[in-house]
Amino acid sequence: MAQDSSIKNLIFDLGGVILDLSVDHTLQSFAEISGLKKEKVKELFISSKGFLDYEKGEIEDDEFRSFVRDLYSVQADDATLDASWNAMLLGIPRQKLDLLLTLKEKFNVYLLSNTNNIHLNYINDQILTPVFGEKSLDRYFHKTYYSHYMKKRKPDADIFEQVLEENNLKPQETLFLDDNADNIGGAHALGIQTVHVITPNHIIDYFHA
Repeated sequence: MAQDSSIKNLIFDLGGVILDLSVDHTLQSFAEISGLKKEKVKELFISSKGFLDYEKGEIEDDEFRSFVRDLYSVQADDATLDASWNAMLLGIPRQKLDLLLTLKEKFNVYLLSNTNNIHLNYINDQILTPVFGEKSLDRYFHKTYYSHYMKKRKPDADIFEQVLEENNLKPQETLFLDDNADNIGGAHALGIQTVHVITPNHIIDYFHA
């Protein structure tokens, strides 16, 4: 890619691309606090609209916690629920943040993440601040986009279109990197160049190749 002079803009997903992620950790934790089998927890996780609503900012934190309590029939307090929900967030390798700063010198670099308020607060307060001394990811990108603020989520076309339009980006000059195949398909349908991230160090290997 580094030799492809047509690419001027990079849009990165967060979880599974920059942030090390294991949804299985959260499913296991939900199983432990609910007494349900993990297979059932996963089934409900995949099929329940409340998780998507929370990513789109359509419900507030307390509403989300109530949704989880109802869904899994748990009586856990807020701190316990939040800890289970955040269990999937494993940290950010310094090498990836260093890579982003290097890429910012050559490209317009953006973040586009399907996330939520509890996760973002945890990332900022428990990962970035104590480990890197940063209060947010803003330093590493020219602009950051989070689904719950935008009231939109990938892979829907309108979230990509907003990023393109606000920054005057041409799709053919833009490379989008995400670990979710549906999100890759959504971007590709708009003419955006794509890389499907399939390993934890994919972006390190890709840009250092």
